[in-house]
Amino acid sequence: MQKKNQTLRIALAQLNVCVGDVQANLQQVQAAIQHAQAQHADLIVFPELVLAGYPPEDLLFRPDFLAQMQTTVISLAQQVQGITAIVGVPLLRDGVLRNMACVLRDGAVIAEYAKQCLPNYRVFDEKRYFTPGTQSLVIEVAGVNVGLLICEDIWEDAPAQAAVAAGAQVLCVLNASPFSDDKQAQRTALLQRQAISNQCAIAYVNLVGGQDELVFDGDSMLVDAAGNIGFRAEAFVDGVFVEEWGVDAGKATFIEPSLATIPLIYKALTTGIRDYVRKNGFSRVLLGLSGGIDSALVLALAVDALGAENVEAVMMPFHYTSGMSLEDAQQQAAWLGVRYRNLPIASVYDEFMQVLTPEFAGKPVDVTEQNLQARIRGVLLMSLSNKLGGLLLSTSNKSESAVGYATLYGDMAGAFSPLKDVYKMQVYALAQYRNTLGMAIPLRVIERPPSAELAPGQVDQDSLPPYEVLDAILQRFIEGDEALDAIIAAGFDAVTVRRVVNLVLLSEYKRRQAAPGVRISGRGFGKDWRYPITSAWRKNLPFKIP
Repeated sequence: MQKKNQTLRIALAQLNVCVGDVQANLQQVQAAIQHAQAQHADLIVFPELVLAGYPPEDLLFRPDFLAQMQTTVISLAQQVQGITAIVGVPLLRDGVLRNMACVLRDGAVIAEYAKQCLPNYRVFDEKRYFTPGTQSLVIEVAGVNVGLLICEDIWEDAPAQAAVAAGAQVLCVLNASPFSDDKQAQRTALLQRQAISNQCAIAYVNLVGGQDELVFDGDSMLVDAAGNIGFRAEAFVDGVFVEEWGVDAGKATFIEPSLATIPLIYKALTTGIRDYVRKNGFSRVLLGLSGGIDSALVLALAVDALGAENVEAVMMPFHYTSGMSLEDAQQQAAWLGVRYRNLPIASVYDEFMQVLTPEFAGKPVDVTEQNLQARIRGVLLMSLSNKLGGLLLSTSNKSESAVGYATLYGDMAGAFSPLKDVYKMQVYALAQYRNTLGMAIPLRVIERPPSAELAPGQVDQDSLPPYEVLDAILQRFIEGDEALDAIIAAGFDAVTVRRVVNLVLLSEYKRRQAAPGVRISGRGFGKDWRYPITSAWRKNLPFKIP
């Protein structure tokens, strides 16, 4: 194919689809194609596996699901006229399943490309399902030679180099690349490096929206052969973006990601909440509002995600609940305009203790009585959830989950955990950020020492190191996989490090029973954390753990 033109009118379809909702996904794709045609686009590019949703997981083992994929893409192709569409879909070919990009034009599937590099790390498990492709594909669109890649293919060098060697002037990359707090910077650097090293323009199209623990940020972009970013779609916003694109190296202004880290994380969390609730058929949520920072942030996130009319807050005071907590919870509920219930638990607690006191005879008061308070609250919240039809949000954060500082069948109860991958210091930063958009969280909630208020005068740091220290150790051990001696050598107290790591390893059984939640880091407590519950490994660590 000979180079005829260096300008392409391209549509980037940054869509929010749902795994398994094939007909609804198809309708979105059809509407996007119609929009692109109305804007006189030559080419429209969709995200990876857009017809199936990503990740479809073990739906890919079902013959009926795969047959539906085949019939759907053929039906779609028959409707495509006057434009070229590149659509991601899983398809059986030559007896094996492949992650495919199908080229649709003039009523037919005119070409197919199979993903060559299958990721099998952290949240990715594609080698479980797919067989890799081995061939490049270059097609001609409006006189421009277009090479196809799928997601991980651009993170390796060989697929891009092979496509360019086959004549590609533009690389169209279909992606289902989940968000993490450093992902946009990584993508930017990667795409610029690949464009410059291959002297080839790149059209990068990514999925947007929440799917279980994953949230996709979009961040679709056009990069010319000199690494200039001429267009970048807004993060966490779905749409079809049509651009007249000069693919030669030029002087396009570099367009930075539009949001700083904390605002971007806030948007990721609201997107994750909204899509988890709505894609699972709910419209309303409720949560326990304690007057503390974690539940206060979850309430603000839920209101921003779903609207105040769809959020309910429940205060469940006990003897140790301070007047300040009661005042702040009621104030926040009023500010945000949500329904507020006050259900005291002292009488319920007394009934439990009347039954349990003979069985506890001769044993001192300990965390059992504290946990009972949390479990009573969990029972009340789940009962309200069942009766009223609202989905219950858990309010535990990552720091607590890491060290087991949350009560199983108590404050861990819930269907979704928005802060599951959010460290405590990030909770504070997110709360402060939210207040810059309009007061949503009382300042006393942010400023006072955190407390579960399960015992007189209790504060979190009676049991835990200061959160700035705890979070730093956890980040090194969890995200960084650092050894204990390396963490200690970085300046952390040896006894504290040993104690924290011990708590992390002992708490795995709790995390396995926790609700799913939005993943915002490079390693959340979900698919990318697969430590065994039963393990003697900690006994073999290089330091004796008290």
